Amino acid sequence: MNANPMKLVTIICEAYALEPVKGLLRDVGAHGWTNFTVEGSGARGERTGEMKEYANVQVEVVLQPEAAATLLARLERELFPRYGMIAFEQDVRVIRSGKF
Repeated sequence: MNANPMKLVTIICEAYALEPVKGLLRDVGAHGWTNFTVEGSGARGERTGEMKEYANVQVEVVLQPEAAATLLARLERELFPRYGMIAFEQDVRVIRSGKF
């Protein structure tokens, strides 16, 4: 098996931040991503997915390490001041690295 090192970036944000997040993903060269509605509890209290416009979404994207670093820096600089969100990265190894 030939597994290649990459980064999995996870972003959890308010639903109305999804379009700006997608814009940044395109800017850094992401070939694809997955997003879905999530529920949870945190510093701002409990958030449910009952009302779509007030829900939280989770976005996951696998990127080359350099692109992941660029994405996280731009999220922090451009979107964190305007939206409720968190982001983190994890090391992953992928097969078919050409898909990313």
